[in-house]
Amino acid sequence: MIVDLPDLAAMTHFGQRIAARLRAGDVVALSGGLGTGKTTLSRAILEALGHEGEVPSPTFTIIETYDHLDLPVVHADFYRLEDPSEVEQLGLDDYREGAVLLAEWPDNAGGFANEPQCLQIALEIAGNGRKAIARGGADWLGRMP
Repeated sequence: MIVDLPDLAAMTHFGQRIAARLRAGDVVALSGGLGTGKTTLSRAILEALGHEGEVPSPTFTIIETYDHLDLPVVHADFYRLEDPSEVEQLGLDDYREGAVLLAEWPDNAGGFANEPQCLQIALEIAGNGRKAIARGGADWLGRMP
């Protein structure tokens, strides 16, 4: 599924559509080069889930948690990982218990594509905007945004 995102409003609306379909245990795996909008889309999802206030990029902290939401969210940026085995040291599985994982740079963490609850979104620059290529695991059939 390809979604055109010509401007920030379209990115926000796409984030809202994703948020409306999320369930505990889901992974939204966001890939794409630098500046393609992974953190912007994560912010839109978090805001749609009710988070108010700043949503810092987890580039340096690697993991930010939003457990105050009705549907807890873990926002992770795996850009700085050098080896997927480092995910174990972070204790990611503990954070994910009963939460949604928004994973930027998922391949650096070994990827999540084999998980049935994974929604993969590849973001690309398209003209002055972006486009999203979305593919859902088995649990996303019938609820694609």
